[in-house]
Amino acid sequence: MNASLNGAALQASILRAEAAIPPDPVPTAATRETQIIAIYGKGGIGKSFTLANLSYMLAQQGKRVLLIGCDPKSDTTSLLFGGRACPTIIETSTRRKLAGEAVAIGDVCFKRDGVFAMELGGPEVGRGCGGRGIIHGFELLEKLGFHEWGFDYVLLDFLGDVVCGGFGLPIARDMCQKVIVVGSNDLQSLYVANNVCSAVEYFRKLGGNVGVGGLVINKDDGTGEAQAFAEAAGIPILASIPADDDIRRKSANYEIIGRPDGRWGPLFAELADNIGSALPHRPTPLSQDALLGLFKGEAVGRGVVLDPASDADMRGRPVEIRPSLEVVYETV
Repeated sequence: MNASLNGAALQASILRAEAAIPPDPVPTAATRETQIIAIYGKGGIGKSFTLANLSYMLAQQGKRVLLIGCDPKSDTTSLLFGGRACPTIIETSTRRKLAGEAVAIGDVCFKRDGVFAMELGGPEVGRGCGGRGIIHGFELLEKLGFHEWGFDYVLLDFLGDVVCGGFGLPIARDMCQKVIVVGSNDLQSLYVANNVCSAVEYFRKLGGNVGVGGLVINKDDGTGEAQAFAEAAGIPILASIPADDDIRRKSANYEIIGRPDGRWGPLFAELADNIGSALPHRPTPLSQDALLGLFKGEAVGRGVVLDPASDADMRGRPVEIRPSLEVVYETV
C-alpha cells in the first residue's frame, strides 16, 4: 500500500516539474543570424528586377539566399529563371490536397546558381483574397520548416499599393527585421513608399520592431524627387539604378545583370553590401501636401482648385426649395 502511494506521489512530482517548464518562445525568424527583409513598392516599379539581380549577386558573394515572391502575379522569380514560371505554393498545395498528398519542399522551391526561390502565388481574379493567400502561404512554409532553414538572407517581394492585411504581415507581426522600399522619381511610386513608411511608423507605435532599411531608386532619371523624399522621410538611399537602355533591354530579355564580372556588377555589389548593413530606421512619413511639394506644380496639377458641387449640379436642373415638414420642439 505504502509503495503504491509513494509511486503516485513520485509521478505527481514529475508531472508538476514538467508543468513548471515554460514553453519555448514562438520563433519570429529562421535563425538569429538570418536577415529577413521585406521589399515593398508600387506594382511595376521594378521590385522583381531588383530582387532577382540582388539575390544573384548575394549568392555569388557566397551568401545563402532564399527569394520568396509574395505577389499574386507570381512573377518575382521569372527573371531569375529566364522567363519560366515556378509552380506556386498555393496552387501546388491545393492540387496535392485534393489528391490526398503532402507538399514537399522540392515541389515549390527551385535553385539557380546558389539562389533558392519560390512563389507563394494567389487566387485567380474574383476568386479570393490575395492577402489571405499570403497568410495561407506562410502557414504552409512554417509546416515545411521555415524557422529551421539556414539562410543568410530571406528576401520577400511584396506589393506596396495593396493595403489588405496579408500584404502587411511582415510589418504587423515582426516577421522581418527591416523593409526596403523601391521607388522612382514619380509621384505614384513615392506615394506608395510613403504609405509603407506610415505603416512601419504605425506598428512601431504599437510596440513593433520593424524599421525601414532604406530606399532603392529604380529608373533614376536624375530629377531628384526620390532623393528629396528619402531625406525628408529620414531613410538612406541604398542604390540608384539608372534609367539606362541597356538595363531595360536586358531585363526585357530576362537576363541577369547582377553578375560580378558584368557592367552593372559593381552597382549590385554595392547594393548587396548596403542591404546587409542597413539599420532598421524609424521613418518620418510625409503629409500629402509635403509629398506633393517634392514635385513641380505643373507635374502634379497643384494649380487645380477644388470646386464644390451643388445639389443643382447633381440633379442637372434648378432645385425647388420646399418647406420642411419636420416638427421642431422647443426645449425648456
